[in-house]
Amino acid sequence: MIENWNHFLLPYNQAVDELKVKLRGMRKQFQNKNQRSPIEFVTGRVKPVDSIKEKMNRRHVSEERLEQDMQDIAGLRIMCQFVEDIYQVVDILRKRSDMTILEERDYIHNEKPSGYRSYHIVIEYPVQMITGEKKILAEVQIRTLAMNFWATIEHSLNYKYQGEFPEELSARLQRAAEAAFKLDTEMSEIREEIQEAQHLFSYGKGVDPQPPSKKDDQ
Repeated sequence: MIENWNHFLLPYNQAVDELKVKLRGMRKQFQNKNQRSPIEFVTGRVKPVDSIKEKMNRRHVSEERLEQDMQDIAGLRIMCQFVEDIYQVVDILRKRSDMTILEERDYIHNEKPSGYRSYHIVIEYPVQMITGEKKILAEVQIRTLAMNFWATIEHSLNYKYQGEFPEELSARLQRAAEAAFKLDTEMSEIREEIQEAQHLFSYGKGVDPQPPSKKDDQ
């Protein structure tokens, strides 16, 4: 049995801290080059012990297989303004040498029955401990702000209903998910106008401008 959860989760906490710095650094690099960043902001967390135990019971994961079979103990979330930004971020992550992508799941164009949309990447990330290198699994979720709003609401309701939503509520959530994706689609269609307006606004506020890159449309 895992007797000291703090000790067990230590490398996961270190991985989340390091990855948040690195992913946020990507945004700063775009800004330093006077380019629009596809990353709006980055968050991260280590799954609470109670949530780990609940998922172990639900998925029948043994403690001996926990590190291999539970991919989201360490979780990062990258928020983007546009759907196109998501795939740009995915391409950037594929080229990084400090992590290995093990699995990709595109729930944006292959949404879940509930209406959930996001892009999931499972990575193997090496953490340097005083005892040596330890490779751990982490899940990176990349989504738009609209997708995240829906997913946050659905996640909260899931705690109340334990995944067994009333039929009417489930239908409403599906319609809301479609509405959120329609919003993303509409925003993508006027993306160039939005980016130009944001550039002008930032320039007027004295913020380092991020001019829209024509390469985004290629």
